[in-house]
Amino acid sequence: MFKKTLFPTLIMATAASISHAQAADLTISCGAVGAELQLCQEGVRAWEEKTGHSVDVVSTPNSSTERLSLYQQILSANSTDIDIMQIDVVWPGLLANHLLDLREVLGDAAGEGHFDTIIENNTIDGRLVAMPWFTDAGVLYYRKDLLEKHGHDVPDTWEQLTETARVIRNAERAEGSERMQGFVFQGRAYEGLTVNALEWVASHGGGTIVDSDGEITIDNPRAAAALDLAASWIGDISPNGVLNYTEEEARGVFQGGNAVFMRNWPYAWALAQSEDSEVRGKVGVTQLPYSGENNSAAGLGGWNLAVSRYSENPELAVDLVAFLTGDEEQKRRAIAGAYNPTLESLYQDEEVLEAVPFFGDLYETFVNAVARPSAPTGDAYGRVSNAFFSAAHDVLSGNKTGEQAVSDLDRDLSRVKRRNW
Repeated sequence: MFKKTLFPTLIMATAASISHAQAADLTISCGAVGAELQLCQEGVRAWEEKTGHSVDVVSTPNSSTERLSLYQQILSANSTDIDIMQIDVVWPGLLANHLLDLREVLGDAAGEGHFDTIIENNTIDGRLVAMPWFTDAGVLYYRKDLLEKHGHDVPDTWEQLTETARVIRNAERAEGSERMQGFVFQGRAYEGLTVNALEWVASHGGGTIVDSDGEITIDNPRAAAALDLAASWIGDISPNGVLNYTEEEARGVFQGGNAVFMRNWPYAWALAQSEDSEVRGKVGVTQLPYSGENNSAAGLGGWNLAVSRYSENPELAVDLVAFLTGDEEQKRRAIAGAYNPTLESLYQDEEVLEAVPFFGDLYETFVNAVARPSAPTGDAYGRVSNAFFSAAHDVLSGNKTGEQAVSDLDRDLSRVKRRNW
């Protein structure tokens, strides 16, 4: 049974707006970025056919910042309206007190076969509060045909990307492609910019905002230089509109044939190869660039499934979570939607690698992705991220220099630290 409720604003996230779900045995919230919602519905339908139970699928905001606020509203009210929540990799610590320990139902073997780092991330005070569903790391998409046409190699560094994007953008526009952009990414002031800006900073050798010991490290020249370089893209290789782009806006421009490069997550691959894509067969994927002698830094993403402590059917909800995060479903989602499995065995699966070749080529990128500082900052992570993406957005918008922004951010985070971690 599918009844899709959309939440265009957080005000709609009330018990009344999803009261229709009470007729279902379970309610699950799924994202709607790319093919997410469709794949979730298909997986749920398979479980319904297997068990005879009914599930209501609720679509939540695409913005992870807005989705977190929605969940916090619902959970703080001890609401029974949503049984299973799709949660970001940085949220287990924030939401743990409201989530069921999955080992209470699945036993000590819960999580076996999944990447250890994600299981550790999802284990709070000895409680496994979420099962890995798919993992993520930022990657660089590029137009193979345009690089070949204009005689350029795939860039290794951010400086090479900047120059290559500018040359090809200008050449394409001179030939009549007036909408061509050089580089699109997630520049809106939200969690997605935290990940993008962390990739820029880390790949310049500027650290990870807050280190593993909880020390604030952002106020340094390399972090400032990374933000200044990104700001130089706006109005040049990147449109001014990128300041309001999330994943889907960036994908829309690139998949419409109007960008040379795009930073996005692996999910965009399957959509770029779809029959109605303007760039089908013209796209390559590689690791993100770096600067100087530093290494590429791909921000760790990914989503998990958690069961609310307030669910009226907790054991049934855990059974659905185990099904959706199991081998068969993760393989189906990898092939159909290019969603990275969290089960290590699937990275040697021939059918998976045939559908998404770069899963094998970029395996080390996925397993060594750079985590946001949610572990050392704990409950304060939301404030840390908000301060960071706001500072990055100020630099991109031309309101501050990189040096000003990291200095101000250091001061702001120091206040948060004194109060919260």
